[in-house]
Amino acid sequence: MTQQSPDPLLDPARAPSLAGVERAAAKVAALLPQTPLLPIEIDGKTIWCKAECLQPVGAFKIRGAWYRLTDLTPEQAAAGVVGVSSGNHAQGVAWAAKRLGIAATIVMPSNAPQMKLAATRALGAEVVLYDRVTESRDAVAAKLLEERGGTLVHAYGDPWIIEGQGTAGVEARAQMQERGIDGPDKVIACCGGGGLSAGLALALPETELVAVEPEGWDDVKRSLEAGEILSVEDLAYPTECDALQTPQTWPINFAVLQARGVRGVVVTREEVRHAMRVAFEKLHLVVEPGGAAALAAVLAGKVELGDATLVTLSGGNVDPKHYAEILAG
Repeated sequence: MTQQSPDPLLDPARAPSLAGVERAAAKVAALLPQTPLLPIEIDGKTIWCKAECLQPVGAFKIRGAWYRLTDLTPEQAAAGVVGVSSGNHAQGVAWAAKRLGIAATIVMPSNAPQMKLAATRALGAEVVLYDRVTESRDAVAAKLLEERGGTLVHAYGDPWIIEGQGTAGVEARAQMQERGIDGPDKVIACCGGGGLSAGLALALPETELVAVEPEGWDDVKRSLEAGEILSVEDLAYPTECDALQTPQTWPINFAVLQARGVRGVVVTREEVRHAMRVAFEKLHLVVEPGGAAALAAVLAGKVELGDATLVTLSGGNVDPKHYAEILAG
């Protein structure tokens, strides 16, 4: 008979919660310095950009990965972890695993950016490749777990991951309060599978939230509008936003987003590229395409600004040559 954990936040079947976000925030704050909250003036209003591209692995994903791996039991840690990722979550898991002495295997698409593949391997993780169009990364991960054992550390469909990502909202609210602002009245977040969006929705329960996806990969937007989970219609649809290429959200994420009335917005390739150039020119930051999606929605006028709008710059892992081409216009 399995003994029930005395701490409900250690139950893998639980729903993510604000209490979990706050617990995660304490763990993250003990490890990582806060990322800057930087202002840009748009149409006479100041927006606040959370520079998660400056994390040690270049993306917010380190938050959820650290929180998840530090809550593994000694037995689970000894058995290792298996993650699924297009690149940023992979580096977050690999970084946390290396620091904690845990073996990590990451299922990544064969067409992931080479710099993300190389960085994940350099951190000591084993990378197992799959075809994004013809194979399911979740099926590949399930087979590895069956063969090897271990714990799945999903990129977004996991309560610890959702809560860990939400710590960016806890930080941003405190940073705003230091500037005499109560906190964000609107959050505009880059969205792939919905881990960051759901985490921010929990962390900032009174705040309006908009999830931004690239064209062709707007399954979360369509799902929220339909009231049911829908998949990406064309898995071969080209996009530079590799960090946001997820085939569909998971029920655990969708439940949070739906309950909070989150709405979705879609941005184009050119809108994303423009946002990357603005981030470089105005903030002197390198932001990858997927990490610039939220800013792209603002600059394109697709989201009405609040008096204290928070925008996520969620990642900065972009191939230097490709980035230079984008800056050159």
